[in-house]
Amino acid sequence: MKPFAFLSVCLCLAALPALLAAAASGDAAKGKSVFEQRCVACHNADSTDKKMGPGLKGLFQRDKLKTGKKVNEANVRARIEEGGGGMPPFKDILTDPEKTDLIAYLKTL
Repeated sequence: MKPFAFLSVCLCLAALPALLAAAASGDAAKGKSVFEQRCVACHNADSTDKKMGPGLKGLFQRDKLKTGKKVNEANVRARIEEGGGGMPPFKDILTDPEKTDLIAYLKTL
């Protein structure tokens, strides 16, 4: 393999973990857009006051969800996907990247 090609491959492989981490963490700006399109009718982003569903301000600073489960990415994603307590399931409505972006946005509230 030519030295330049080898170096290019090595640099790409070295950057891969950072790219994967960025993709896994989501884009809060895109998540805000998803929230405004799909969630704002039922949830407040700027308060804890109940609309139809609970207000989500400070969600990731809370100890537990309304279900009693610990607040973490997996449980929030499960609630988004499965719905419950009057919330419809969004498993087949939102793409996986949209869910990841939405969770990134919810972390900023």
